[in-house]
Amino acid sequence: MREYYDKQLKKLNDAMIEMGAMIENVIEMAVTALTTQDTELAKRVVASDDGIDRQEKEIENLCMKLLLTQQPVASDMRQISSALKMITDMERIGDHAADISELTLLMAGTPYIKNLEHIQTMAKETMVMLVESIEAYVDLDLNKAKRVILHDDIVDDLFATVKQELIKLICENVANGEQAADLLMVAKYLERVGDHATNIAEWVIYYITGSHVI
Repeated sequence: MREYYDKQLKKLNDAMIEMGAMIENVIEMAVTALTTQDTELAKRVVASDDGIDRQEKEIENLCMKLLLTQQPVASDMRQISSALKMITDMERIGDHAADISELTLLMAGTPYIKNLEHIQTMAKETMVMLVESIEAYVDLDLNKAKRVILHDDIVDDLFATVKQELIKLICENVANGEQAADLLMVAKYLERVGDHATNIAEWVIYYITGSHVI
C-alpha cells in the first residue's frame, strides 16, 4: 500500500515540476514577445494559458484523490496541501504572462516611448525568483526558498523606478499617457509574478518545516 502511495506522491511531484516548467516558459516567452514586439509569439503565450489551467486541474484532482483514498502522514499531508496552494499561484503566473502578451498586442506597431531596460531587469529578477522557488520545492531547499522571499524587495524597488519613469514621461507629454499606462500594467504584472513566487517559496518552507512564514 505504501509503495503505491509513494508512486502517487512521485507522480504529484513530477506534475508540479512540469507545471513549474510551463510557467517559466510562458513568462520568458511573454517578455521576449514584449521586448521584440513579436505579435505571433504573444498570441502563442495567450493560447498557452488553457494548457496551464488543465495542468492545474489535473494536479488538483490528484491531490484530492490522495487525500480521499489514502491516509497521509503529517509530512505527506504537508506536501499535498502545499501543492494545492502552490498551483493556485502558478496558475495566476500563467494568467499574468497572458495579460502581458495581450498588452503587447495592444501596443504592437507603435514604437515604445521609452527604453524597456528596467522592465527587462524586472523580468529577469522575477524569473530568478520563479525558477528558485520551483527548485526549492524540487530539492526541498530551505535556504533557497528563503532567498526567494528576500529577493522580492529587488523587484518592488524596480517597479517603483519604472513607475516614476513613466509618470515623468506623461508629465513631459500627455500623448505618452496611453502607452505609459500599458507599460505600467506590464510592470505591475511582473511585480505580481514576484509576489506569487514569494507565495510559492513560503509554501515550500511550510512543506519542509511544518511552520508558516510570519
